[in-house]
Amino acid sequence: MSNQKMKIIKATNYQVEIGSILESSFSNVLSAFSGHKIIIIVDENTHDNCLDYLITSFNELARAEIVLLPTGEKNKVMEVCFQVWQALTEYNVSRKDLIINLGGGMVSDMGGFIATVYKRGLKFINVPTSLLGMVDAAIGGKNGIDLDGYKNQLGTFSHPSHIFIDPVFLATLPGEEIFNGYAEMLKHALIQDKDLWLKIQKIHSENDLIQLDVIYSSVLIKTKIIDKDPLEGGLRKILNFGHTIGHALEGYQLNKRQISHGHAVALGMCAEAHISMKRKFISLEEFRDIEATITASFPMVSIELDEVPEIISFMHQDKKNHSGKILCSLLKGIGSAVYDIEINEAEIGEALLHLNLLANNPN
Repeated sequence: MSNQKMKIIKATNYQVEIGSILESSFSNVLSAFSGHKIIIIVDENTHDNCLDYLITSFNELARAEIVLLPTGEKNKVMEVCFQVWQALTEYNVSRKDLIINLGGGMVSDMGGFIATVYKRGLKFINVPTSLLGMVDAAIGGKNGIDLDGYKNQLGTFSHPSHIFIDPVFLATLPGEEIFNGYAEMLKHALIQDKDLWLKIQKIHSENDLIQLDVIYSSVLIKTKIIDKDPLEGGLRKILNFGHTIGHALEGYQLNKRQISHGHAVALGMCAEAHISMKRKFISLEEFRDIEATITASFPMVSIELDEVPEIISFMHQDKKNHSGKILCSLLKGIGSAVYDIEINEAEIGEALLHLNLLANNPN
């Protein structure tokens, strides 16, 4: 599955290569499209910090067309997709051509959506440049955009043929962006691998987070789950741990004070671990362990009592819900999770106010 220089994960419908992109099969993939167009989708950050490295490293990309997305979650919307589709039409892009998504989570989400909708589907590959993209957004075949402030309300299931994860791109990121991906790594460990939890909960530096073996372990957890349940009919739902409340906080904060996706997921995991503890799915000791690990790396956010109903209203729009019920994935001990658990507004409110307590009384 892997060697010293390049770690390779072969999933059912795609391949993940972790290590230097210069030593990967990236050039071979490009050669397969020698007679076809190549489109590279970037945002402003990756245009300025990553694109030149990729193009100068591979001669095949000298002829590529570049599509620039505006940076920021507020631009992850249909209007921007229309602009890109119009550009693809102007470039006379066909279904035989290739899209390369070079960027973080937003570029992977949007680029995959753009590729799978245009002409009923173009081939695409992901080259994630953020830790969040590497361990989460670029993997799994979920592509999507936001609608009216609600996260990923429009989307598709379609895998890129290849995902190339090269930590060299992480050197372009500030520390807070690295820890954005740390939240998803903690989630993978909490839902599936207690040994990994014990290892990565001790990490407090960016250098430790970007080691190949740590990234590989996290990616492997997600790919194994997705291989068993590619369309989220069951087991894959455990990957939503932290996201039911986390997405609501992220959407709500977009209108107030913006927080990153990783930060929102960290808050969501704290809140959903609180619900797990109250239901006696995990012990108080396990909850305190989770809480201490998360608060050591992510600041808590004040949530006032009068904000709780609006946050819950965001949760009622969650695509995981069924028959008007808010469904959630909860922990069943560290390293295990259950899905499709109905949670009520009272316990959600209590969990949110616990976050507020942590924000105002950190010790």
